[in-house]
Formats: sequence, structure tokens, C-alpha cells
Amino acid sequence: MQLITLGLNHQSAPLSLRERLAFPGEALRDGLNELRATLRQAAPEQALLSTCNRTEMYLAAQNSSEAKGQALEWLSWKSNTPQSDLTPHLYQLPDDQAVRHAFRVACGLDSMVIGEPQILGQMKLAAREAQEAGCLGTHLHHLFQQAFSVAKEVRTTTEIGLHSVSMAAASVKLAQRIFGDLADTHVLFIGAGEMIQLTATHFAAQRPRKIVVANRTMDRGELLAHEFGGEAIGLAELPLRMHEFDVVVSCTASTLPIIGLGMIERALKQRKHRPMFLVDLAVPRDIEREIAQLDDAFLYTVDDLGDLIKEGVQARQEAVVQAEAIIDHGVQSFNQWKESRQQVPVIRALTDHADAVQAGEIALAKKRLAKGEDIDSVLKSLAHGLSQKYLHGAYSQIHHLSQLDPNEREQKTEFIRDVFGIRKNTRDH
Repeated sequence: MQLITLGLNHQSAPLSLRERLAFPGEALRDGLNELRATLRQAAPEQALLSTCNRTEMYLAAQNSSEAKGQALEWLSWKSNTPQSDLTPHLYQLPDDQAVRHAFRVACGLDSMVIGEPQILGQMKLAAREAQEAGCLGTHLHHLFQQAFSVAKEVRTTTEIGLHSVSMAAASVKLAQRIFGDLADTHVLFIGAGEMIQLTATHFAAQRPRKIVVANRTMDRGELLAHEFGGEAIGLAELPLRMHEFDVVVSCTASTLPIIGLGMIERALKQRKHRPMFLVDLAVPRDIEREIAQLDDAFLYTVDDLGDLIKEGVQARQEAVVQAEAIIDHGVQSFNQWKESRQQVPVIRALTDHADAVQAGEIALAKKRLAKGEDIDSVLKSLAHGLSQKYLHGAYSQIHHLSQLDPNEREQKTEFIRDVFGIRKNTRDH
């Protein structure tokens, strides 16, 4: 079985392409079912990872060429993008490279924010969805479990997380550049998922005058708003209340923009053109890109936050080196497991052969005992029969040693000794 990773991320593809291949919310499960139907024969194991910065598929394939071809066709169809335009932005990683990439992603080393912890939870979601869809076989299951183990070791033995700068922290810094002290601002969060929860925590630490959470499901919105002493509203209220907010942070699973150009134009007019700071953390985007052209609207996407995030990279380099060493060991461990899996058919055949030999000798011994033969004699014959049959293959190989050249003869002799645990000085002459 061959492992393959195909994907694109913030380094290889622009946001406009990434959002066409995003699988937010329930779309992840639907996409995984489509992928499974497409690749069932060529790649019986599949997992799909989708975040604001990447979309990746992990495959365990019987035929890597066929699997990659079908996967590329599916990605092209799904994104409505010709393969010739899509391929330059994709990475296709085989075996060891696929394993190393998965471990680096789990550890946050391949993220826009090096060391960010959210990706680990997103990978666990991808593994869980694949498991529930019946797509996670032995190889991908072990790959993900090893990735989670490596990530845990990196978190606990290095300082990779101590110096990380999150999207949420970057959003706060940008807001402070515009408004200074955020204590007098009104902040609106659209959505109630993990990213919004994290961002709300960072903004709440600045003690803004007001926090409002708008969500499609009121129960979840109210739960999050209560946590920060804020107010919950429905999405339908946004056009009427948008002018109230200085800061707007949106991250939902919507496939279409929630905030349009007209809505912000009207809000700015009501605000008498006091500035609005908007952060769109969603992929596909929640906020129409044209809003960035308005004089008093400051719109930032996940890609725009990248420059600010890079400021903390130098502080994390030493931890990254340590993390890479841990990943190297993890890759070696996974390869050893994979190689051991290749010996399973031989081990199974040896076990079946031994069982057959035992069954035959025991049946013969029972017949002799039934005839009243001496027990000691029967046991000796049983032991002799078992040992001779077990040694038959080795005897056969030894008889042919004389036909080999000296080097091959010595190698085969050493192999037979190793198999049976015979010391070299034991009955050599």
C-alpha cells in the first residue's frame, strides 16, 4: 500500500483558489463521500482535511498513478478549474514525504502561524470524519495516530507553542493600530465556531465596551455571548445593526458571503464614516472583497494577516529545529511499522504451516495412544515428528549450500543460524 498526499495551502495557492476547494461544516462529510465513491478501487483509504489555509487529501493506494489521476480529476471538477490551471498550485507527496508532511502539519510547522494549535484539532476532525465514513483503514489510521503522538511530544518538549502568534492575536494587533485602546470599541463576532471562540477570547481580554455574537443558531450564539458577557443576535439583524460596530470578525461555514458591499456602505454612512475594521477568517469568504475598496473600511483576510504573523518567526526557529528532529524519529518509526506490515503475509503463512504440522502430528499421536502404545514412546515420536518437519526447510537449504559460491554460502549459513538462534560455535565441526 502506497501513501499519497495531494493538496494546496497558503504557500502554494491564492485564496481565490483555496476557497473553491474548501469544505466547511457539513460539506466536509459530503466531499469525503464523493471522494470515496471516486477512489474506492484505486485508493481504498481516504481522508480529507480542510481549513482556512489548506485543503488536503490523504490516500492509501493500491495503484498510486491511477489514484493520483482520479484525485486530480475530482479536484478539477470540484473546483471548476481546468487541471492545467490547478496542477501548478498542488503538491503531490509520496510515501515518506507524505508521512513527514502529515507530521509537520499536525505540529503546526506547515501553518501560516508556526506552532499554532488549532490545526491539530482540525486533523483529529478529519480523521474522525474519515473513520465514520468507513474510509480510514489500517494505514491512514496509524498515520494519524502517529501524527497526533508526534504533535503531543513536540508540544510538551519544545517551546513551539510559547512563541506562536495566532490569527486571533494578529487580529487584535491590527485593530489596535486603527483604534488604539480597544476599551471604547463595539465588537461583533459572526459565527460561533472554534476560531471565533479563540478570537473572542483575545478581544475580550482588551475589555471592549460591547461584545455581540451573531450566529445562524441562536442557542450557540447565546452560549458564546454569555461566556463574554455579551449579547446574541440572529444573522437577519445584521443589516439593521451593522453600523453599531467598530470591529467585525467573521468566520462561518457559509458558502456565500454574509456581508455585502451595500450593507457596509449603508453602515459607514450611518456611522458618518467613522472607520470600521473587518476581519474575514472564513474560507470561502464571508465578506465581499469589494469592501476593501471603501475609504473607511479596513478589511483583512487570512492571507492579509500573514505578514503580521511572520514577525514572530525568528523567536520560534530554535523550537522548530527541535521539532523537526522529533518528526524525523516519528517518520522512522512509521516506516518501521509499515515495513513490518509487509511481512504479515509471510508470518501468517508460517503460522498456518506450523498449525497444520501440529494438527497432523497430534492426530497421529492420538491414534497411537488409542491403540494402547506406551505414552513415553508416543511423546518422543511426537516431538521428533514436529522437529523434523519444522527443520525440513532448513535441511533442504543446507543440502544445496555446496552449489553456492563461498560468500553466498556464508550468508545463507548465517541466516539459518539467526533464524534458529544458533550460536556460531555450536557444533560447527
